[in-house]
Amino acid sequence: MRGTTVEHLLLPGDVVRAAVAVSIVVGGATFGGPAVALFLLVLGGALVPRLLGLRAVLDVCFGSCLLLAAWAALLRWYEAVPWLDLLVHAVCTGLVAAVGVLALVRSRLVAPQASGGWARAGLVVTTTAVGALGALLWELGEWAGYTYVDEEIRVGYADTVGDLAFGLLGALAAGVVIAVRRAGQGTDDVR
Repeated sequence: MRGTTVEHLLLPGDVVRAAVAVSIVVGGATFGGPAVALFLLVLGGALVPRLLGLRAVLDVCFGSCLLLAAWAALLRWYEAVPWLDLLVHAVCTGLVAAVGVLALVRSRLVAPQASGGWARAGLVVTTTAVGALGALLWELGEWAGYTYVDEEIRVGYADTVGDLAFGLLGALAAGVVIAVRRAGQGTDDVR
């Protein structure tokens, strides 16, 4: 690889992925096997933006949000700061929706939209739908964790509905941001 420098091999998101790798070890030593499983899931998610070649800002924000969400759960920050759970669900679900839609476009499972207002509206709807699915899967994961791993995971009707509502709002906001960015760029590239 002639002419390749470290700057070309390492991306800003790789720092976040390194922090996740350290968290696997620290979390496992401190909290045991469930923490290792949690951080392995975060690492898998944090690798997606790199594999897709997404912009550094989205890569760092996505991985950092997943990492923060995991540590907040382990350190019981959600119990100490009750509104933090809803904020994390909104922001993380929005980022998951954005990355999910970009993955669908890149893999050609969703066609890049043609120009125009209706196409941008369709992008908002698609992003919101992807986020809604992500929020639902997240809540199913919380339920499975509570049922099969640790009864201290907070679940319940009010918690689940609140998490889903804020996740949906985050996904809608992500869809609007993507559509507005796309309109400002005047391109079919929705990165």
